Amino acid sequence: MSDSRLDRIRRDPLFAQLCQSRSRLAWTLSVIVLAIYLAFILLVAFGGDFMAAPLVAGGVTTVGIVIGIGVILSAIVLTAIYVWKANTTFDDLTRRLLEGSK
Repeated sequence: MSDSRLDRIRRDPLFAQLCQSRSRLAWTLSVIVLAIYLAFILLVAFGGDFMAAPLVAGGVTTVGIVIGIGVILSAIVLTAIYVWKANTTFDDLTRRLLEGSK
């Protein structure tokens, strides 16, 4: 790609919109993931009795296991949200940006 084409892309308002949108989504999802993990760690540290409580009387599966699985599933869901957004909105903006820079 030539330097002049790169300069046109960098000056394009779509490029600023793309960067801003991606950054905002990435930071938002990162904060959500960190909050979920922090809450889980705090529960492990300070809610031992709650986390060790069985789901049903006499059962071996604890509340902590279910919450741990929820933490893993939340990471998968948040990743899927980013991939969906990247494959729709971000790819469309990128395509429009590249077409406009020709």
